[in-house]
Amino acid sequence: MLAGNTASAMSNHCRLLPRVLLILAACIAVSALPGCGEGGSKAKETKTAGEYFPVKLGDRTVRLQLAVKPMEMQTGLMDRPTLGADDGMIFVYVRPQELSFWMRNTLIPLDVGYCDSKGVLQEVWQMYPHDERAVKSRSKELQFAVEMKQGWFRDHGVKPGAKIDLGALRQALEARGFEPKVFGLN
Repeated sequence: MLAGNTASAMSNHCRLLPRVLLILAACIAVSALPGCGEGGSKAKETKTAGEYFPVKLGDRTVRLQLAVKPMEMQTGLMDRPTLGADDGMIFVYVRPQELSFWMRNTLIPLDVGYCDSKGVLQEVWQMYPHDERAVKSRSKELQFAVEMKQGWFRDHGVKPGAKIDLGALRQALEARGFEPKVFGLN
C-alpha cells in the first residue's frame, strides 16, 4: 500500500510540475518587464555632463553642455583642444549673483556671455587661453554664463538683449536629472 500511495503522489507531482514551472516562468518574465523593451515602463535614462543639448541663443540654435554640479563648473572647458563651431557650455547657477570666470588650463580662446535670470544676455567678454585673471561681470544679478569660441557672439550678431531659450534649458536640466524649479525655471 505504501508503494501505491507513493506512485499516486508521484503522478500528481509530475502533473503539477509543468504548471509550477509555467507560473514561475511567468513571474520571472513579469518582474523583468519594467527594465526592458519599449513596451515596459522603464525609468528615464539620465543624460551625462558630456552630452550636448540644442538651445536657442538669440536667433541661433547652439549645442550646449550643462555645467551644474560644482566639479562640472570648476572643470568647464579645460584641456579641450577643439570646440565645434556652434558648441559651447552653459553654467547654471541656483540664484542670480556676480559671476567671474578665468581660463586656467583652457586651450581655446573663448567668449563668455553673462545672462540674467530671465535668460537675457547682459554682457559678453573675451577670454584668452591660460589667462588666470578673473573676468568679472559688472552686474550682480546674473544666473547663467555661456562659453562659446571667441568671436562667436560677434560673428552671429548675438548682442546684449538677446535671449536664451529657457524652455530648452529647462528640458536639458530635466534630462540631466535636475529639478528646474531649483534654478527658478518653472
